[in-house]
Amino acid sequence: MLRFLSRVLLVLVALAAGAVGSFLLLRPKPPALPDTPALVTRVREVARLETLQVSLYKKVEFSPQPQATDALWKDVINWARYSINTPMGRAIVFADVHFGYDFSRLDDSAMRIQGTRVDVVLPPVEVKVELKPGETEIIGSNLDSAQTTLLLEKAREAFEREVKGDVRLKARARRSAENTLRVLFLSAGFREVNVVDVLPPPATAG
Repeated sequence: MLRFLSRVLLVLVALAAGAVGSFLLLRPKPPALPDTPALVTRVREVARLETLQVSLYKKVEFSPQPQATDALWKDVINWARYSINTPMGRAIVFADVHFGYDFSRLDDSAMRIQGTRVDVVLPPVEVKVELKPGETEIIGSNLDSAQTTLLLEKAREAFEREVKGDVRLKARARRSAENTLRVLFLSAGFREVNVVDVLPPPATAG
């Protein structure tokens, strides 16, 4: 009886070993991870990634100075006209501000693959300001059309300066870009994705 049970046990072990071996041989192999050039190409396909859009408004005032000419008497007349009726414009200007990253110029120097880990450096954030003239509220103005255009351009430049210096908005845009890249790289088979300012040195054996 003991000999019979031993034989049965051996058969069961052999069957189990065969099943495990068959599973290991026949199971689908995980897809190969893309190399650096292939991964760079995938990221470039994203091209311009808009990560954040905010709507802002600003009260602006503008009083253009009279332009000097090459004729003394004309300058005197212009200054007299300016003193009597000083051009002044006041308005509340609205704008949409877009934060984004241009990945079309990304190359191998901005990315490093080590096994299932990838490190990537973001390109500089880009800021684009789009004024909304249809929503601009003129509080008071005696500017002509050319001067009004200049007022709006001054407002656009002011928006751009402010948002470029806004640490919180830039951080929000960066987090959005990081999340997008992580989804892209994880879907490619990587397990660890790090968005860094400077690539770490390559790992060395030992």
